[in-house]
Amino acid sequence: MKFIDEAIIQVAAGNGGDGVAHFRREKFVPRGGPDGGDGGRGGSIYAVADRNVNTLIDYRYQRIYRAKSGNRGRGADCYGKSAEDVVLRVPVGTVVNDNRTGELVADLAQHGQKALLAKGGEGGLGNLHFKSSINRAPRRFTRGTEGETRELKLELKVLADVGLLGMPNAGKSTFIRAVSAARPKVADYPFTTLEPHLGVVRVDHHRSFVIADIPGLIEGAAEGAGLGHQFLKHLARTRLLLHIVDIAPLGEATNPVRDARAVIEELKKYDEVLFQKPRWLVLNKLDLLTPLERLERTRQFLSDFGWQEKSFIISALSGKGCKELILAVMRYLEQN
Repeated sequence: MKFIDEAIIQVAAGNGGDGVAHFRREKFVPRGGPDGGDGGRGGSIYAVADRNVNTLIDYRYQRIYRAKSGNRGRGADCYGKSAEDVVLRVPVGTVVNDNRTGELVADLAQHGQKALLAKGGEGGLGNLHFKSSINRAPRRFTRGTEGETRELKLELKVLADVGLLGMPNAGKSTFIRAVSAARPKVADYPFTTLEPHLGVVRVDHHRSFVIADIPGLIEGAAEGAGLGHQFLKHLARTRLLLHIVDIAPLGEATNPVRDARAVIEELKKYDEVLFQKPRWLVLNKLDLLTPLERLERTRQFLSDFGWQEKSFIISALSGKGCKELILAVMRYLEQN
């Protein structure tokens, strides 16, 4: 199934049914009085987070959702039937915003969480409600109110504890394959990852965390270049970012320091909150270097990049250093 993480839909709740002005007319009941019932409530539209739904693709094909209106009231104190509510099932992690105002409508971050998207109209009152000692034959009734109509933007932000950052071909997909059961595409050319992938990293029987891999960032991503900027929102819920850098690029023109700085700059342009998240540096592809080259390149990179925070050296292909990294990540998540 194609991964779709955005959709714009229109929702229209049902109108309330009208009340009715009616009088009881039966044989041997000369003064029956008013007996007009109320109108039924219009159907509302709700969104419910469902862990069994993984994508918003259904909302790309059907964009308009309408609830039915309530029935009109009747005589003999009969109230109109209320319309059934419409429930839209969305993936866990879906954020709903008003597409016209940008107002946050709901953030469905837990399975089973329910949010009202459009409220149905209230039913009108029948003349039964307007009788009194001085008005024994009221002919007054009220109309049902209109249901809400809104244009909404659905955005899926995947739920993950750890997010992977890096340039295309830095080894993010190879890393997530090495530490989890996720199987994103891996090849020797850029942009093999075209959509986010989630992997569950099991440290032992009782401890695990979820890691998210998104398409690689390139310079100018915040302005729309490449694919990565479209998926940076999926890192918004993460608690830790792993910035993976190719320490042994094959091309002479490739500069790891320049590429690493470009990724950080794009992150800052996209979202200051995301930029401020805890971030660890992971130098990948040590299997392509001799022990002496590894030591020298690491020292030179950290010096040129000016990195003083936590860093790791791994080979995602051979798995060397990966275990130590995921154990450190697990300890961090347990403590924060």
